[in-house]
Amino acid sequence: MIEVTLIDHMGTDLSVVNAARVSFNKTSSWELTNWRDSDDYARKKVLSEGDTKLIKYLAKHKHMSPFGHAFASFHVKAPIFVARQLVKHKFLRWNEISRRYVDDDPNYYYPDEWRGRSSDKKQGSEGVVDLSTIADSPHNTAILGSGNMDGHVLEISEWLLETYKTLVRNGVAPEQARMVLPQSTMTEWYWSGSLDAFADMCNLRCAGDTQLETRLVANQICNIMKKLFPVSWLALRLEK
Repeated sequence: MIEVTLIDHMGTDLSVVNAARVSFNKTSSWELTNWRDSDDYARKKVLSEGDTKLIKYLAKHKHMSPFGHAFASFHVKAPIFVARQLVKHKFLRWNEISRRYVDDDPNYYYPDEWRGRSSDKKQGSEGVVDLSTIADSPHNTAILGSGNMDGHVLEISEWLLETYKTLVRNGVAPEQARMVLPQSTMTEWYWSGSLDAFADMCNLRCAGDTQLETRLVANQICNIMKKLFPVSWLALRLEK
């Protein structure tokens, strides 16, 4: 299961505002407003109209440095083939579980369905591939026997896991034994960075033509960030 958990964060929308206003030796404060939650009334801290406009102005005109004063850290669980795409975002800090040191049994990622190859692109996917009758051709029958592709994938994954465990059990170093583990092996990492860096990542990875599995990670981060920094996040996101 692909999963994102918030570990820590620093700053608020007000941090962005004051990082910008320090240029003029000025600071802003929260405004208090009445709001209703069910049958109860409470006081809620909000940005002033002027501070909200300032954040929108900063984002629109690409004055990004004030957004660098708010941070978030996440714990992400995803398969290796997803991690190797997301690690490319160099302005985000990354520390990943290492199978040089960890040799417990890994978990695997299995998709709910197999997507078809995109007909008009060299990358991407579209539609669903039905693998239930894939063994009908002579070539596929030679590979799968009387089974199906889903079962074959599971069997291979289990066989590779047993191969890995056997290598480790017989004294092979985990840093070398891990070479037999497939791309579907689940991994975990801490991912930290500034508000603008995560917005850049989500602007790329939340788009509808990106790989579904990377989009699942980005969407979870997006949902958390827009709660932590509602005004700034809305201003920075290309898809509102």
